Amino acid sequence: MEKLFSLADINKSYTMGEEKLHVLKDVTLTVEKGEYLTILGPSGSGKTTLMNILGCMDTSDSGQYFFEDINVHECDDFEMTLLRNQKIGFIFQKYHLIPQYTALQNVIMPLLLRGMSRKEAIAEAQEVIELIGLKDRMKHKPNELSGGQQQRVAVARALVTKPALLLADEPTGALDSVTGREILTLFGELHKAGNTILVISHDARVAEQSDRIVEISDGVLGKQ
Repeated sequence: MEKLFSLADINKSYTMGEEKLHVLKDVTLTVEKGEYLTILGPSGSGKTTLMNILGCMDTSDSGQYFFEDINVHECDDFEMTLLRNQKIGFIFQKYHLIPQYTALQNVIMPLLLRGMSRKEAIAEAQEVIELIGLKDRMKHKPNELSGGQQQRVAVARALVTKPALLLADEPTGALDSVTGREILTLFGELHKAGNTILVISHDARVAEQSDRIVEISDGVLGKQ
């Protein structure tokens, strides 16, 4: 398999008052294209900080991060934003949908921001919304959708740009168990279709759906 990204000896600390908190400690991780991986750990384990670094929303204090052939540590803010927007699709626990927009409008937004024509963006978005099973909900606003349907819209918004990596932060955390399983089934289908998926979770039941589980505790990744 072909490598998508690699981290080597990543460290990250925060200063809180007079205390220095070492959140990530020599984290090393390689993910291949087409993998479905879960990083599993309790609250305070460092998994959110790791997700922020992977998603190019934060930088480490030391170590190396290569995404495909890009040395992320050599990127300036503009290059980081470009990498984040072009290569990574984010799926959040609380959906982060724009409430006054319909499902279709939420999904086309990333395409319009890339400069795609509205006509082409609508065609692309409709195709993805149909793929995730919400063809009859395109004109509904978030408050007219169930939690599971809102998360599907969020998945469609992440997918529509054809990212190299789908990065999901506690994607079932705000859902009931039945709806959560439906979202995980969707993730399985997306993985079979060739998507690379990395899930951040505290829930072992979520992790069990992936091909590989890497545990994190006190900022240290377990055996891989």
